Amino acid sequence: MVSLLVELHLLEARTDAAILPQDSARALFRQQQKDVYWRYEVTDSAFVQSYRYYAIHDKDLDEIYSTVVDSLSLREARLTTPGSPPPHP
Repeated sequence: MVSLLVELHLLEARTDAAILPQDSARALFRQQQKDVYWRYEVTDSAFVQSYRYYAIHDKDLDEIYSTVVDSLSLREARLTTPGSPPPHP
């Protein structure tokens, strides 16, 4: 779940950074979101169901997002530090 959420947040950031009209950006995000789900072998409905489960269990979701934020922060630090190894996909 953590890796999937990291991928989705990175996708969202890339889509937001693209200079596209809002409807085009939304369509691009949704198409690429389907690709991410396919790579993780999960359907959109299975993802939503899992996310709802974790949302009901606040402590679990807090722990998951703590790891997501740490992962994204580490990627950002690697991108801003010269000579650091590239982030892993």
